[in-house]
Amino acid sequence: MGELWTWSEIVFIVPADGRDTTARNPLAETDVTGWSVEATDGHIGKVDRATYESGGSYLVVDTGFWIFGKKRMFPAGIVERADRESQTIYVNLTKEQIKEAPDYDADRSDDDARADANDYYRMSNSRR
Repeated sequence: MGELWTWSEIVFIVPADGRDTTARNPLAETDVTGWSVEATDGHIGKVDRATYESGGSYLVVDTGFWIFGKKRMFPAGIVERADRESQTIYVNLTKEQIKEAPDYDADRSDDDARADANDYYRMSNSRR
């Protein structure tokens, strides 16, 4: 899948407790389920699930009533940063880009869901 599906090293450079975690994925040590998710133009939902697979990591975000309770799969590479204190994840997409993204279907395999989302997010990333 590639770098779109890989956590950026800058998401968590220095954890709140000051430990140096640059040699491994520090986000994997943090349960982000339930954290708020912010688009570039406002709140979009809460993290329902997070994975930390090498080259295939993603978040599933429940958008709540915002887009009628839909869930979206976000590749780890679109996460701009995460704030442990406020328990908020910031993604580098607009609400409109998220609204237009493919729906996440929990009944499908992760590989199928990633394949469906891959083209959309690559195209969204190239427009910025």
